[in-house]
Amino acid sequence: MAGVQKIIVKEDDADMRLDRWFKQYFPSVTHALLQKWLRTGQVRIDGKRGKASVRLNSGQTIRIPPGADQPGRERNVSPTSDVITEADHKALLESILYQDDDIIALNKPSGLAVQGGSKTRHHLDAMLDHLQFDAEERPRLVHRLDKDTSGILILARTRTASVYLTDLFRTRSVQKIYWGLVVGVPTPRAGTIEKALIKGEGRGGEKMRVDDLDGKPAETHYRVIDTAEVEGVGQKVSWLELEPKTGRTHQLRVHCASIGMPILGDGKYGGAQAYLTGLPNTRKLHLHAKFISLTLPSGTPLRLEAPLPPLMEETWNWLKFDDTGL
Repeated sequence: MAGVQKIIVKEDDADMRLDRWFKQYFPSVTHALLQKWLRTGQVRIDGKRGKASVRLNSGQTIRIPPGADQPGRERNVSPTSDVITEADHKALLESILYQDDDIIALNKPSGLAVQGGSKTRHHLDAMLDHLQFDAEERPRLVHRLDKDTSGILILARTRTASVYLTDLFRTRSVQKIYWGLVVGVPTPRAGTIEKALIKGEGRGGEKMRVDDLDGKPAETHYRVIDTAEVEGVGQKVSWLELEPKTGRTHQLRVHCASIGMPILGDGKYGGAQAYLTGLPNTRKLHLHAKFISLTLPSGTPLRLEAPLPPLMEETWNWLKFDDTGL
């Protein structure tokens, strides 16, 4: 292990978050260790205490405390993961919706985590080497989807594209449309949910809650596309189009539950009300990132659509929902 290191930020790394910079160049430094270094002021940027979320500028000097390895290769480093199987590789390639020199768009399946954690070894971030193809760099994540949310996920194929796309998402210059199935029928059938969200405390993992006093503003537009009654249950469900205008964690799930219309299968936020006996896959989250519209780094507008995952397609067929004319 090296002693104190001082590293100058390169031009290609400008606008990168400090925590992402550490992940790229010092993959052996765990999230917990980095947080400890930051809390105790051991990581400094031009002599000032660093923060995980600070965005770097070219030419800045970062102080690395003793205990880190020498900097890794000057590109993204694949996170540790279980071995990627041939089936994983094939499924990953089949999930590609669009690809050019700047981006790759995937139709992420439900159940696949985007990034790893202490209990998550199988995740997309560890598979990105398989999507490098002929590019000089490993693809980079520029936004996230929940593990159990399926649909369109955008990857950047170059550092320049990553900076551009990250800024698009940060400035809300990307239109994202989700399809969800909720228990109940909202009144009115189209409207806006504006409820501030904050991360809850205590056990149970990352769980958000409404807090209009201390939470961060969150806004969701919704529209009922169709409704159906579940036979034998006497309960109606609604097929919603959901457009988040902000990008808070679990925003759509919390907002739907907050108006008494939990997304089908979302027991985390909807409790028992989110399950309906008789419906297919009733304990699986029915939320899908269906459409995305953005402007490519080349200046060309792009609109993509992702087919429904098998579990939602089965439920749609069971409810006789018809999306062919949409």
